[in-house]
Amino acid sequence: MKTLLELQDLDLKIEAFRQRETEIPKQKEKFEIRKKRLAEELSQSEQRVKALTIEQRECEVDIQQKDAQIKKYDVQLLSVKKNEEYQALLHEIDGIKKQIGLKEERIITLMVEVDEAKAHLEEDKKRIAAELQDIEAQCRKVDDELAAAVAERQAIEHKREPLSKTIDAELMSRYNRIRHSKKTGAAVVPLRGESCSGCHMKVTAQVINEIMAGHKIHSCRHCGRLLFHPDYFQNGPLV
Repeated sequence: MKTLLELQDLDLKIEAFRQRETEIPKQKEKFEIRKKRLAEELSQSEQRVKALTIEQRECEVDIQQKDAQIKKYDVQLLSVKKNEEYQALLHEIDGIKKQIGLKEERIITLMVEVDEAKAHLEEDKKRIAAELQDIEAQCRKVDDELAAAVAERQAIEHKREPLSKTIDAELMSRYNRIRHSKKTGAAVVPLRGESCSGCHMKVTAQVINEIMAGHKIHSCRHCGRLLFHPDYFQNGPLV
């Protein structure tokens, strides 16, 4: 039983490490959220520059088209004979020039906005690059922590194998069945007074006496766990 308790101690440590190996990678989830947010920020900053640049180009193209229209009207003016038609063309030309003036004002504003947006984009790139480096460094720490946990678990598993071979085959089989059915936690538990410390249900006096005497290994009739009395071992309880 003492050897079985030593084995269980290793199994519980292995179990704890396996739980850590499951939980440790979850730390990266918050980093992925941050990376996604940073990517969205950078995309928005890039889209701002792109949208302003496109609008500026559209204004320039529009001005070119309007200049071409004015030249066309200028040619028509040379062939117009009626004053009404002449004045109508002049009115059209004046309206187009006013539109060109508004577009030119808008282009000036856009040039300033584009320069500011580009400067903001460069600042965002530097800041986001620094944040991403920090995230990658933290991810590496998580990977290192996981690798350390795996290495520790494997070291314990290496100790477990030879120890398990020293335990009575039937007892080992009972232990494995309980571990399998319980999924987690101890399969061998101490008595606490007159109760099983696993399920806290009362154990009969006869069973307690036999456990204390070390004549027989008993299972709790309620939860199935193997029972031992902590006072039976000179070194005190092992779990």
